[in-house]
Amino acid sequence: MQEAAAALKKLLLEKSVRTGTFTLASGKQSDLYIDCRVTALDPFGAALIGDLGWHAVRSKIHSEHLKIDAIGGMTLGADPISLSIGMASARQHPDEALQVFTVRKEPKGYGAGKQIEGNFKSGDTIVVVDDVITTGGSTLKAIDAIEREGGKVAFAIVLVDREEGGREAIEARGIHVIPLFTRTTLLG
Repeated sequence: MQEAAAALKKLLLEKSVRTGTFTLASGKQSDLYIDCRVTALDPFGAALIGDLGWHAVRSKIHSEHLKIDAIGGMTLGADPISLSIGMASARQHPDEALQVFTVRKEPKGYGAGKQIEGNFKSGDTIVVVDDVITTGGSTLKAIDAIEREGGKVAFAIVLVDREEGGREAIEARGIHVIPLFTRTTLLG
């Protein structure tokens, strides 16, 4: 796993990390912008995320004797990460394969009016996903939608924790966060 982590870190630094002056989704100004979608939508990045993410998720499942049904989070950032981890689970351990879903920012205005699409049902135990955590706002919004629809969030996995209070905000809700990278481990 160390080789995969080093390869994913290299890809994130090459494709996703930018320095300068940026306005983040939270409205905060930052000297760092991390667009994980560029790495997560790269076929090599997706494969690495799937393997590393599934290893982290499976370790947590086994250490705490959890039964997880599905994995997903707020569109668009969580989508490729959730699918990559779900695919790795099916490839590596078919008997433990995770179903994948996505959470819309708002409920659909037509049809069934669903906010959660894909392989999710009330009563499922969920791993919630995000690409980057800054304040935790989008992860918490996904958690609220999942709980409103009857899902139980077991824990969260995130590609990068910017170490700006988001992890603590999510954990204050009683939901443990597993980051594959933090700002510190990514940038040194």
